[in-house]
Amino acid sequence: MRALILSMGSIGRRHADVLRSLGFDISAISSQKIIDIKCYKELETVDINQFDYFIIASPTYLHFKHLSYIDLNACNKIILCEKPLFDKFRDFNPNNKIFIGYNLRFHPLILELKNMLNPSDILTIEARCGQYLPSWRKRKYTSSYSAKKELGGGVLLDLSHEIDYLSFLCDSKLELIKSYQAKVSNLNITSDDICMILAKCNKTLINISLNYLSKTPYRQILIETNNNTYHLDLIANILKIVDQDGKITQIQKPNLQRNDTFKAMHIDALNMQNHICTFSQAMDTMRLIDQIQKENI
Repeated sequence: MRALILSMGSIGRRHADVLRSLGFDISAISSQKIIDIKCYKELETVDINQFDYFIIASPTYLHFKHLSYIDLNACNKIILCEKPLFDKFRDFNPNNKIFIGYNLRFHPLILELKNMLNPSDILTIEARCGQYLPSWRKRKYTSSYSAKKELGGGVLLDLSHEIDYLSFLCDSKLELIKSYQAKVSNLNITSDDICMILAKCNKTLINISLNYLSKTPYRQILIETNNNTYHLDLIANILKIVDQDGKITQIQKPNLQRNDTFKAMHIDALNMQNHICTFSQAMDTMRLIDQIQKENI
């Protein structure tokens, strides 16, 4: 099978490595010269229908343009667009199968949680994610798209994984109650560096906290039901379950590699499509992001 990857930044290269391991012949839209990858400088010069699978890994503000072009010119193809779907909510009616690259759905401990939980039993969820932007974007963070609001950067869009995997665990879209989004630090950026979201999903109350500030990276989920407390540390790869008697059960995935979730995501997109984020689900996430952005103008 043949895949075309749009943009060969760090995330595009990761997709290329994973797809090559799955036996794909890789081409790319890139001004770079890359060994073993045929690179085209302009998307418009490419015969789209020679490819079976498309990966949109360009900066967020280009997603709509690139997705529109491929979806218009391709027929019966599978397109995976990196998250978030767009830089802001946009109307779009797809002609092809479009999925979104929320790879944390394929973290084995999130899948464990999904198997353990009945969404109707979840009382509350707290999800928190923080990482210091200069440490995360090591090549001069000020020039990264994350730092620039006009390029679709900012913590809300960058870390929208939390919105997606919580709707995945709850089997339903999130409804906004209240939010706060701002730039509060001395980072040299034009985008937001903190976002706090209070939402609900059916009867479940949800609290999400995102930031570019934390010198100690963390990504954690705390879920309360009447019978158990579930604490998932997505950096340490440890899931802890505590029951009413205080008994602790712990599940660890110490050997998990980041590419593992990407590989599982691609396999699902190309085959069963059981867990992959659909276009419709990603549009629900974009509607919530749009509400938050408008609430904090």
